[in-house]
Amino acid sequence: MKIKIALAQLDITFGDPDKNFAQIEPNVRKAAEQSADIVVFPEMWNTGYDLTRLDQVADKNGQRTQALLGKLAKKYQMTIHGGSVSTEKDGAFYNTTYIFGPDGKLLTTYDKVHLFGLMHEDEYLASGVEEDHFQIKGIDAASVICYDIRFPEWLRTLSLDDSRILFVPAEWPTSRIPQWRRLLAARAIENQSFVVAVNRVGSDPDNPFGGHSGIYNPMGDEIVTLDDQPQLKVFTIDTKETDDARGFMPVFEDRRPELYR
Repeated sequence: MKIKIALAQLDITFGDPDKNFAQIEPNVRKAAEQSADIVVFPEMWNTGYDLTRLDQVADKNGQRTQALLGKLAKKYQMTIHGGSVSTEKDGAFYNTTYIFGPDGKLLTTYDKVHLFGLMHEDEYLASGVEEDHFQIKGIDAASVICYDIRFPEWLRTLSLDDSRILFVPAEWPTSRIPQWRRLLAARAIENQSFVVAVNRVGSDPDNPFGGHSGIYNPMGDEIVTLDDQPQLKVFTIDTKETDDARGFMPVFEDRRPELYR
């Protein structure tokens, strides 16, 4: 199945939801003009890592995000992977993904499982406990958020349900971009899946962010990569490559889960 994917690499204004929300429709419209099947946004695009003011800026129950993404998905008749946003739910704050189908209906939601201590997530956010699965054009997919990619056992867990595409929104600092690219390639190789990763650009008070959003094929080849500037790039993948890779080397069939811990 051929799927046309739009990578929406944004600069995020620290702690200013209004400015950040204003960026979303123009990028969805650009993706639609290029006939994309899905557009993907970066991590925490509504507020950035303004964690000390989450009580003021986080999206209450994700209502604003869901209303906008659902409306745009239906208007432009495409799947929208909402990257992630800061949310407040049941008295706690989360780093939350929302994905909407072309009919404007919510396909899935995901709260970041692994919280990144170096950016103080563990001090301000609650961690998720649920997997994230959805379909695009009948193809199984899953998504994680940023730091999650350092935990291969988690991505393998998601891939065991036959996911063919792994989506990774992120706010990955410039200094660790070489690790970003290697980790994404490794996750693609070991899961024999496409990995679609969208990182932010620009900076906040603590870090510059290096972009280099990209798509990796099931052999780990970086088939498209962006630089460190805001932009939208559309690229077509063919998920038959996952079948070819898994047929040639049946890694999933050769697993020994009884030995793993």
